[in-house]
Amino acid sequence: MWERSRMSRDGRPDDKCATKGQKIRLLANHFKVSVHSADVIFHHYSVELMYENDKNNKQVDGMGVRRKVIDKLQEIYASELTNVNFAYDGDKSLFTIGALPHVKNVYTVVVEDASSAKVATSMTPGENKSPGGSDMKRMKRPFQVRIFKVELSFAGTVPMDSIARVIRGQESDNYEKAIQVLDIILRQNSAKKGCLLVRQSFFDNSLSNSIDLHGGIKGLQGYHSSFRLTQSGLSLNVDVSTTTIVRPGPVIDFLLSNQDIKDIRRINWGKAKDVLKSLRIKTTHTNAEFKIFDLSEKSCSEQTFLWKKRNGNSSDAVEITVYEYFKQHWHIELKQSAHLPCLNVGKPKRSNYLPIELCYLVSLQRYKKALTVLQRSSLVEKSRKNPSKRKSDLSSALKCSNYNSDAMLRRCGILIASEFAQVDGRILRAPTLKAGNDQDLIARNGRWNFNNKKLIDPKQVNRWAAVNFSTRWNVQDLVQGLIRCGEMKGIKIESAHTIFEENLQMRDLPGTPENRVDNMMNQIHQRLPGRPTFLLCVLPVRKNCDIYGPWKRKCLVESGIVTQCMAPEYGRTKLDDQYLTNLLLKINAKLGGLNPQLQIERNRAIPLVSRNPTIIFGMDVSHSVAKKSNIPSVAAVVGSLGWPLISRYRASVCTQSPKLEMIDSLFKLEGGKDNGLIRELLLDFYSSTKRQKPEQIIIFRDGVGEGQFNQVLNIELDQMVKACKFLDDSWFPRFTVIVAQKNHHTRFFVPKGPRDDNVTNVPAGTVVDTGICHPRNYDFYMCAHAGMIGTTRPTHYHVLHDEIGFSPDDLQELVHSLSYVYQKSTSAISVVAPVYYAHLAAAQVRQFVRFDDMSEAASSASGTPSPLPELPRLHENVRSSMFFC
Repeated sequence: MWERSRMSRDGRPDDKCATKGQKIRLLANHFKVSVHSADVIFHHYSVELMYENDKNNKQVDGMGVRRKVIDKLQEIYASELTNVNFAYDGDKSLFTIGALPHVKNVYTVVVEDASSAKVATSMTPGENKSPGGSDMKRMKRPFQVRIFKVELSFAGTVPMDSIARVIRGQESDNYEKAIQVLDIILRQNSAKKGCLLVRQSFFDNSLSNSIDLHGGIKGLQGYHSSFRLTQSGLSLNVDVSTTTIVRPGPVIDFLLSNQDIKDIRRINWGKAKDVLKSLRIKTTHTNAEFKIFDLSEKSCSEQTFLWKKRNGNSSDAVEITVYEYFKQHWHIELKQSAHLPCLNVGKPKRSNYLPIELCYLVSLQRYKKALTVLQRSSLVEKSRKNPSKRKSDLSSALKCSNYNSDAMLRRCGILIASEFAQVDGRILRAPTLKAGNDQDLIARNGRWNFNNKKLIDPKQVNRWAAVNFSTRWNVQDLVQGLIRCGEMKGIKIESAHTIFEENLQMRDLPGTPENRVDNMMNQIHQRLPGRPTFLLCVLPVRKNCDIYGPWKRKCLVESGIVTQCMAPEYGRTKLDDQYLTNLLLKINAKLGGLNPQLQIERNRAIPLVSRNPTIIFGMDVSHSVAKKSNIPSVAAVVGSLGWPLISRYRASVCTQSPKLEMIDSLFKLEGGKDNGLIRELLLDFYSSTKRQKPEQIIIFRDGVGEGQFNQVLNIELDQMVKACKFLDDSWFPRFTVIVAQKNHHTRFFVPKGPRDDNVTNVPAGTVVDTGICHPRNYDFYMCAHAGMIGTTRPTHYHVLHDEIGFSPDDLQELVHSLSYVYQKSTSAISVVAPVYYAHLAAAQVRQFVRFDDMSEAASSASGTPSPLPELPRLHENVRSSMFFC
């Protein structure tokens, strides 16, 4: 077995390049960057920012305050820092052009009203605490003065010419750091304009860019900008970006909208506490700003504190309610919030309370909770832009940003062009698909249909029943339509044994939805002569209704029954043949059939793959959208079965530590046995190929950033090697590792005429591997699918390691072909099917367990995190099926 220490990714092949496909001229949302001062050197300093005279050396929190302090430092010490430019990331790193005077530089910075929360602390009541100082002193001091201690310690240098060296093909260890500094300059540019920053995206307060998502939430359009290293040199990537924010305004109005109620007496304060925590508010009576820490346990008229009331030269501590304090001191008689909880804007050991009706949410605050299905679909729908509109908006954004006037970028000698980059692309020919009776399926612009065609490998549907959790549809008509359409596609579907209609009274019983599912399954077991092989389930609403997860768990885990859920769209009065065909594609795949098949797969003509036993893995990790730290992530790996097929897969899924992106259980030795994710996939491949071990393993990894590529090689690939070695110490498979990225900001446009103003989407099969790709690393972009709505987003493929030895043409053809084997669709998809399957498997199994209901308090008495809950194991009858399809 070959042994490795740490691996780095493979470089771009320099002896040959891909040539297949029809050439096409494209525009990309990259703007050429000229660098005229490559001799600039950035000096890196570590930042320690503390409150002066704080006994505990308390660090200053909040990027806004930290940026304000550093800006003030530059202003105060301008004479000492002549010709020194700052690029500050708002946290621990500061980069300068021109060195600071010393290795360790200590500055004292006085800032007026640096933290308005400090002002407000002396103006609002605290639980069992004195507000501090007399009322007269507070009235005489309109703002707070804070003194900060700033330590800037030299941490190293970053030369700008490292970027030029990589462009010339030379080795450089600092080029990524140099680009990071340039990106920090962009962020700083936007921060000084008062924008909300989300990584490399920025959002201003323009109402024209907002989308009302209801529930007190708004979608906000902004722009992403980052520097990228390409074969054509340095470029600036600018793209449209979207985030969600809370709607500014009175806190009470927000809560009513968020919970979709009209009466403040119906507010769920548990939900309110969760959604309000850490949001910033201002008060109507002082205009001071605070961050919400908690809610009071008692109402304003009951919550008391000790108020040091000034009487001449002495002060007496008086216990008073928050309600009475505002009535006596501020002459405000609370109307709405007298019987409501207060907002606690203090600290864990020093509470400070504010009546809710005097508080309003400030603008540009991210909403970090999970969106509802309707909010998410509304955000996606209203954020779409056709190619011409997107291109026009990006040109305007670049013009408004006016980066070329930024003092620090000018000092770096950077000049950004205003024209979109021109790149050369190629359109790959769509692979030929086979249907039943050896008929061809011809794909046009990435789409095909099964009209008058049969499936390549249809399975018989027998011993089955239908279940109706909905009252909107005549399920008998649905069953008959499915049988009729199945016959046309070559699937013999017997008559359903029974149609189970849910008793309407079950919906109102306590303990739903689990009770509803249990009751329905009990009826099935009682009335059917044996276990059905298949159950069709009609849901009351879309699949992500509360019945979906418990139903899938009951069928796939406890009963071992293949099931297909459906929820006809509202407004649809008839189930047409296209809808029924799409349903049959999923059912057939889950029962072990194949719908279309690649001709090159059927003819064993896939270069390298058809020649030697090859297994293809797709890998993904699903993270909770909730911001709770103890909700586990779900890792999924799918593996191909039945080589030389590359169209049939099975999945292996497990939980892992929250927010952990690297899959840490691919190989898991327990009691002398490997219980990792890979073992079962390899054994199933072995049994499905008449006892052949794969000589080649192709890995498609989704969801990792460029900074994690080496971890994929040194952690995940290493575990796979160990899993293979554990099964057979003399087994030496060859590996190819490819990362598929969808979360990036490169877009392509096709000019419709001599002018570039009017553009369209790229056609299906477009691939780009020159111009804007990395000058050294092996990557390419592919749009296998046709973008019908909005602007097409390509998938960015990074080849990290290739022992199999694919030529660029053969590898791109394989990736293209794998976008056509997605069994539940009649169109090419945007990413290879194994990756999509892994994503679906993780998402579906996640719903078996209600992780998102776990509390932050779910920890052991010792304070250590609770053990990760294990996912229930699929029943052996369905374990090797494409249950996720």
